[in-house]
Amino acid sequence: MRVLFLCSKSPFPPVEGGSIAMNALIEGLIAEGNTVKVLAVTSHKFQVDFTKIPREYLERTGLETIHFDLKIRPVSLIKSIITGESYHVSRFDSAEFKAKLIHVLKADNYDVVQLETLYMCPYIDVIRKNSTAKILLRAHNTEHLIWKQLALESVNVFKKFILSKLARTLERYERHTLPKVDGIAVISQDDIPFYNTFSSKTEIRLIPFGVKIPETNNIADVKEISLFHIGSMNWIPNQKGIKWFIEEVWPETHSKFSQLKVHLAGRKMPEWLLNCNSNGVVIVGEVENAAEFIDSHSIMIVPLFSGSGIRIKIIEAMLAGKTVISTATGAAGISYTDRKNILIANDKESFIAAISSCMKYPEKIAEIGQHAKQLVREEHDNNHVIRKLMNFYDELKQQN
Repeated sequence: MRVLFLCSKSPFPPVEGGSIAMNALIEGLIAEGNTVKVLAVTSHKFQVDFTKIPREYLERTGLETIHFDLKIRPVSLIKSIITGESYHVSRFDSAEFKAKLIHVLKADNYDVVQLETLYMCPYIDVIRKNSTAKILLRAHNTEHLIWKQLALESVNVFKKFILSKLARTLERYERHTLPKVDGIAVISQDDIPFYNTFSSKTEIRLIPFGVKIPETNNIADVKEISLFHIGSMNWIPNQKGIKWFIEEVWPETHSKFSQLKVHLAGRKMPEWLLNCNSNGVVIVGEVENAAEFIDSHSIMIVPLFSGSGIRIKIIEAMLAGKTVISTATGAAGISYTDRKNILIANDKESFIAAISSCMKYPEKIAEIGQHAKQLVREEHDNNHVIRKLMNFYDELKQQN
């Protein structure tokens, strides 16, 4: 197959959830003998230094990027609310990107054009006019649900109004646009009901996030129990979840276990978090090697109360044999069994109870970690995921 990826952010470097998910498929498809070309968006949130990208990677992927101005513009935001246009999507509609896309489509024949996230859908008509390729949307999330949940959580009346409007226009765009693609690959089983409401002509398949499974089954030996969180901190749900944990869960937890520390890592730490002086809270910031950071700690916390899709960092932590304490929202899309391969905690009391249990019975940490690792090996092996995706490509190609 010849596959063109249109990515809402660069898949390289694979340092956070979205880019890791994109890169896993790209690398996997190439390894199976497919030809891949990548056209991606860069912005102030996710920039790319081409001097740090291996030449071999550039040769294999043909990676090209177009810079977008994705900063929030109040005037444009208000205009979109008045007109009913989705502000989220409109920011990704670029004349320069369209011109580059037309050039790429005319230079080669592709079997499939894969849209990585809803925000690449403004280019569906350009693809139809310039290519016979099948169009596959890979849905990382049900996008409008994130903003609908944020609106429900907001206590500021004006902010609630704005977020509600953004959620409604985004949902309207999803429902209007998604039947135009030939297929939808969803990462999370939990998102399938929403996509099943579309036209029966749109094929939908569960193509989960895949990871490269190491040959060895070793789990890093961590001598001191510690909590950790890693994730992009310019993502609002992560910020809100960590703020809740520090303010609601941590004071009582730290008073019970004064030696316990929680280590917070991730890109774009907000100022309020960098200035956090709560005892036992260690602000690490962006780390060069996420795997090493995960290996150096024992219990991951995921206090997430909004969002959809699947949390890739949870999958990575489980593969590393870590115990994960997460809300049900954070663990959505993972075929977990509570208390066997993960600990689910949806409020302050259950979070404190889960941490306390791990502290009192440390043998649980290793046991849950082993079960977590086995779950990922069975359901998220990237080799299996790539085969499912290639089979989906074949199905789409056979359509009239």
